[in-house]
Amino acid sequence: MRFENKVVLITGGTRGIGLATAKLFAAEGAQVVIVGKDKGKMTEAVREVGGCGEPGDVSISRDCESIVARTLSLFGRLDVLINCAGIIFRNRTVEGTSEEEWDTTFDVNVKGTFLMSKYALPPLREKKGCIVNVSSYVGLVGFAGASAYAASKAAIVNLTRSMALDHAQEGIRVNAVCPGSVDTEMIRNAWQQFGDVEKAQRLWAEKHPLGRIATADEVGRTILFLASEDASFITGTALPVDGGITAG
Repeated sequence: MRFENKVVLITGGTRGIGLATAKLFAAEGAQVVIVGKDKGKMTEAVREVGGCGEPGDVSISRDCESIVARTLSLFGRLDVLINCAGIIFRNRTVEGTSEEEWDTTFDVNVKGTFLMSKYALPPLREKKGCIVNVSSYVGLVGFAGASAYAASKAAIVNLTRSMALDHAQEGIRVNAVCPGSVDTEMIRNAWQQFGDVEKAQRLWAEKHPLGRIATADEVGRTILFLASEDASFITGTALPVDGGITAG
């Protein structure tokens, strides 16, 4: 039970990678706080995982401050922050991306990571805790048809590195995971939009040298590792969990 008596706050914890990660931390003894905008999904996730849920929008400062304050009120501590909330608009070049889509992408993916980290850092400092941000392999390489998303995920990578340097002397580690394609509701929606679901599944799998896409659990286990004492000398890294896609 690597996280017994530890408190772990997970944004975007109602589905996909966030939900899988919440289950893994709970199985390791953590008190898990799941953050989500959809109260119905959050209630369902808490029923699956245990712990508690905190409603809120990570792009709004007062919501982020309240989420951290409520966590401290309930548990008296915070040991790990997982910034997993994210959004993507697909098939958008710069010309095809509206200003609203650009702003929304950065508000959730980047500003949300910034705000949650800002309010979580003081209690994390007390416990020499850690932050794991969820970026993407497209934050490490160029990617066609998702300009705002790729730019936002690259921003998360360098925000991770900067925070790691800023807070290393305080004993706070900050890392990022950079998943390839992952079998989640988000990617299944993309397959539907593609039109031919079977062909889309094959094309997505063939992009990865391992010949398949990841499961949410595989990414979650990497997050669990980076937050654990097994990774005690790792900070400032952006770790690809991408089936080899960025190796080429």
